[in-house]
Amino acid sequence: MAGVGAGFVCVVAVVFCMVVPSCLATVYTVGDTSGWTLGVDYTTWAGSNTIAVGDSIVFNYGSSHSVDEVSASDYKSCTTGNAISSDNTGATTIILKTAGTHYFICGVASHCSSGMKLAVTVGSGSGSTTPPSSSSPTDGTSTVTSPTTKSPAINTHESSLGAVVSPFVGLVITWVASFVLIFS
Repeated sequence: MAGVGAGFVCVVAVVFCMVVPSCLATVYTVGDTSGWTLGVDYTTWAGSNTIAVGDSIVFNYGSSHSVDEVSASDYKSCTTGNAISSDNTGATTIILKTAGTHYFICGVASHCSSGMKLAVTVGSGSGSTTPPSSSSPTDGTSTVTSPTTKSPAINTHESSLGAVVSPFVGLVITWVASFVLIFS
């Protein structure tokens, strides 16, 4: 009977370890319900969100736009053609892998100069960001993925657990479950 209990503990631990990392990262929809389009104040949007390494930003936009990650100087001057990465699929997800300021513009002529530009400051941990500035260039290590669905992302400002849980917790639980399974 002890083997059944240990097996249950192990299964719960494995499920917990698979779920916890996805709960820790937050997905932000750029421009909220307006999306990535002309006429949105992206400076205010960025300043109202606290974004950390591991979080994602989702750009939802029509076929007349694109998302280009650019250098700080290209952001300031709205220069197109030198993008670090570029996407025009209508739904672009950027996983922010490094701290610092990351710069995005619409690569369509005159859209950047009309306000379709975003500087997002990414903090190294939860709650450590400050409003965006254009003084720290990105090093280009963001990851761009195109999701298979165009439904808007959930815009939450806190993990669904209500607190930040270290990945170390998952590791400890896995070790304990393994120990119980082996020695029961």
